[in-house]
Amino acid sequence: MTPDQLSLVAEAFKLLGDPTRLRIVMHCLDGPKSVGDIAQNLDLSQTLVSHHLRLLRSARLLRAERQSRHIFYHISDHHISHMILDLAEHVIEEND
Repeated sequence: MTPDQLSLVAEAFKLLGDPTRLRIVMHCLDGPKSVGDIAQNLDLSQTLVSHHLRLLRSARLLRAERQSRHIFYHISDHHISHMILDLAEHVIEEND
């Protein structure tokens, strides 16, 4: 892995180290969500959610798709969902 690639991986983990961003990513694991849906279900402001979504998209952790007047966010690919689910399972396993 090159130093630049290593920096990108570190940045992705840094973004996921924020509990709010991690909650947003985990909320999107079961399918596409709109900003409003994420804000309402996680009890966050739409402004805050939009800010975090922008960061998560820039790291390619989430993707956005426009459907008519709405934009829906979902996990970029199976690598991201597997990593999140595997890490969560590992942590929960260790604490049981």
